[in-house]
Amino acid sequence: MDLGLKGRTALILGASQGLGRAIAERLAAEGANLVLSSRRLAALEELASELSEKHGVTVRCDAVDLTDTEALGGFCDRIRSDYKPDMLLNNAGGPPPSPSIGVASDVWKSAAQGLLFSLIQVTEAAVEGMRAKQWGRIVTIGSSGVIQPIPNLAVSNTIRGAMAGFCKTLSAEVAGDGITVNIILPGKIDTARVGQLDTARAGREGKTLEQVRTEIAASLPAKRYGRPEEFANVAAFLMSEPAGYVTGQMTRVDGGMIRSI
Repeated sequence: MDLGLKGRTALILGASQGLGRAIAERLAAEGANLVLSSRRLAALEELASELSEKHGVTVRCDAVDLTDTEALGGFCDRIRSDYKPDMLLNNAGGPPPSPSIGVASDVWKSAAQGLLFSLIQVTEAAVEGMRAKQWGRIVTIGSSGVIQPIPNLAVSNTIRGAMAGFCKTLSAEVAGDGITVNIILPGKIDTARVGQLDTARAGREGKTLEQVRTEIAASLPAKRYGRPEEFANVAAFLMSEPAGYVTGQMTRVDGGMIRSI
């Protein structure tokens, strides 16, 4: 299937590792030009060199900390005046594990800024150019905790739920402008972030990491962790020309982990 992405520009947040990197690689393979962003400039530049050489696409880098409100303002200005992306991947690192009660206020504030308020600002900046072109794709990486709260991830469950509400509301407002807005929900995809959560669980339960991962895999209908490239394939479709009538959706890529309808 031709995804119709050749020559279009995608802005990828959290592009230096994990799911963001996998999606950047997939879009570059489709011929999309990229603007890569994360906090780690060296990692971005290394990835940019690799993708531009391999796929012959234009790749630019813009290192930004989404919790830095001053830097965020300049980033949004560049999105409006320079980058003008056709596609946007909203992707921000999750907060540390925690229960619901007893979380320090600065943890709540930092997570809310990075996972919600900053992503809203970036989305607003990107939508301006998309509306002018009457075409756009916005995909936000959420969490299965939006549907089925994950134990000991109370901050993530709460704030990502708010982002889901924003995306659903926005999807109806911009659908007539040729812009789709969707959320993609990862289950146990084998990334460094999931590895950190598994390690934390092993510590809480007094088990080895291997024991925890074996137990988790056995509990999944697919009986294995997902691969980042499998997740990226779904994200690339949601950003594609053929997905123009898919909007306001939360798509699970979780090997059947969430059992509800």
